[in-house]
Order: sequence, then C-alpha cells, then structure tokens
Amino acid sequence: MAEIFRLLGDANRLRIVVVCLDGPVCVGDIARQVDLSASLVSHHLRLLRAARFVRSQKRGKKVFYGATDAHVRCVIKDMVNHVGEHCEAEDDEDAS
Repeated sequence: MAEIFRLLGDANRLRIVVVCLDGPVCVGDIARQVDLSASLVSHHLRLLRAARFVRSQKRGKKVFYGATDAHVRCVIKDMVNHVGEHCEAEDDEDAS
C-alpha cells in the first residue's frame, strides 16, 4: 500500500490516473490532457500498470489505459472529494 501512495505522490502520475478513471484512453490523448510528452506518459503508465493501478488494452496499433477496477476509481474519487471538502472548510473559515 505504501508503494501505491508513493506512486500517487507524483503529481503527474496522479493526473494521469484521474484521466484514466472514466474509461480507456490512448496515450496520445492522456498526454494532451495532462500536457506531457507521450513518452513521459508511457513511462508513468508503465509504473502504474506494474502497481496494478491501471490496465492496458491494445486496439490495433494503439494501447488504451483505464483504471483497473471500481476500487481504484473509488479511492481516487474519495480523495478528490476529501480534498475538496477541506478546501471548502478553509474558505468558510477565511470568510468568518
């Protein structure tokens, strides 16, 4: 588990995982969405796949990546919601 959190501690890898949450996305589309080179995205995807956080699916010449399962989607979405709640609480405190 510590290895997974270490992997997700990298902002680029975390952004890549978020892009992959809603379904299979090809490397080129991921690279455009996170504003990184395709080779760097491929490197990060290799690490995330080894940690079983994303899975790959080859279609013709392209490889598509998506979240491994509902557990991965749930963990990331819960953390996004948690951070959002924290930010809203800080805004409420600042307004007081």
